[in-house]
Amino acid sequence: MFNLSWSRRKVLKGALFGAAFLLRGLPALAETAGYGTLPEGRLSFYNIHSRERLAVTYRDLFGNYDAAAMEAINNILRCRYTGKSASMDVQVIEYLNLIDKNLGGGNDIHVVSGYRSPELNALLGRESRGVAKSSLHTKGRAIDIMIPGIATDTLREYAYSLACGGVGYYPREGFVHIDSGGFRIWSGS
Repeated sequence: MFNLSWSRRKVLKGALFGAAFLLRGLPALAETAGYGTLPEGRLSFYNIHSRERLAVTYRDLFGNYDAAAMEAINNILRCRYTGKSASMDVQVIEYLNLIDKNLGGGNDIHVVSGYRSPELNALLGRESRGVAKSSLHTKGRAIDIMIPGIATDTLREYAYSLACGGVGYYPREGFVHIDSGGFRIWSGS
């Protein structure tokens, strides 16, 4: 189990991590976070709504992104309501990759929600109080996920420990929200 207590060391590590990411890019991100070199930029997705799968190498070890692979990721993370896709923020994709690699790598990441059109977000907002009007999903900066074989609380705790962005925990629904916004945590229904 992960220790979620706040310490000066964790706060400083998170601040250094964020500064390195913003100022020097992804190689600095990996080194500052204590990972040495960037992990392989490969993810496997399963969209639970469209039942589509995607296994893709989107970045090489030198930090070069494959445009066609990124477009394929945008497509699998498209809005389930309108079918529209958006350019997903590379920071949320890298956050997801760090989570995946540190929970065994090669996991089949089940996508509950990626990009949400404003239409879908408004519809969900009418159905539930927990949907933010300016959700990062509508900006391509958030993904709701579950990973079969990995307990949702384990997934949540590991995402918390990275302190890379927002982490929402939805135990009743069985998924974890991650985003590339500022570090914050919350628990849904």
